[in-house]
Amino acid sequence: MATLQADMDMEKWGNRLGELTPQERSIVAQKATEAPFSGIYTTNKESGIYKCKVCNTPLFRSDDKFDSHCGWPSFDDAIPGAVKEQPDKDGRRTEILCAHCGAHLGHVFTGEGFTEKNTRHCVNSLSLSFEKKSTDKGLKEAYFAGGCFWGVEYYLEKMEGVKDVISGYMGGATKNPTYQEVCEGDTGHIESVKVIYDPSLISYKELAKHFFEVHDPTQIGRQGPDVGEQYISAVFVDDANERTTIKELIGLLEKKGYKIATKIYDKTEFYEAEEYHQDYYERHKKEPYCHRIIKRFD
Repeated sequence: MATLQADMDMEKWGNRLGELTPQERSIVAQKATEAPFSGIYTTNKESGIYKCKVCNTPLFRSDDKFDSHCGWPSFDDAIPGAVKEQPDKDGRRTEILCAHCGAHLGHVFTGEGFTEKNTRHCVNSLSLSFEKKSTDKGLKEAYFAGGCFWGVEYYLEKMEGVKDVISGYMGGATKNPTYQEVCEGDTGHIESVKVIYDPSLISYKELAKHFFEVHDPTQIGRQGPDVGEQYISAVFVDDANERTTIKELIGLLEKKGYKIATKIYDKTEFYEAEEYHQDYYERHKKEPYCHRIIKRFD
């Protein structure tokens, strides 16, 4: 472990170093930086606490997180006493580390004017773990696939009662697939979205109805200009009630003359897509090119 930095407190690391991936070790121990917009927490909007990946010490609160559009998670404050600052070896920046174990987190900047606190803790996602706020336990999840996940995410995320929509891959056998692998068609995965919603504010049926109205459920092996089995229309159901709801909605549409191609599958493991796919249209200030709302239900 000669490559580890001297300011690491190895006693507080315990056996955690061997549990980290090579990329995680390169960041927390060797002070590398992950690629911008590649981290899983860059656009995370859920309520909770961000902890040190190594020692699990709470570092940042979600209430202090903001979107700086810099490509890394940004916080305008840290939990008191949790983060240590020291001059960076480049002589220009200020490095931030976990005050408990010394794991590298990123850098802190001031005077940029993003928030009233005028501070930006720029943190690598791979330096962090996230613990959801306990109130989020009342939320539920739903899984839909309707072509390019950018457009499905865009429309479903605008529904009242929806807390977040995450783009990802589902239905295949390959673990942790990349976008390139899914596009090559060998993984069996479908571009999908995970919808996190409050069932006290919106029902699964309302979500599903809107899903059938933001894409064309009659298309086979494609969605608009996107061709391939990764773009098919599908719903991944978690129980018999969800399956019954989807069948009921398909039946209503077929009575209206639609030839529905939507597949119904049991829920499988969902893999989040790369960070640059999340909130794509919102971040680029654009609207979907292959999805639009067409009212199909009364």
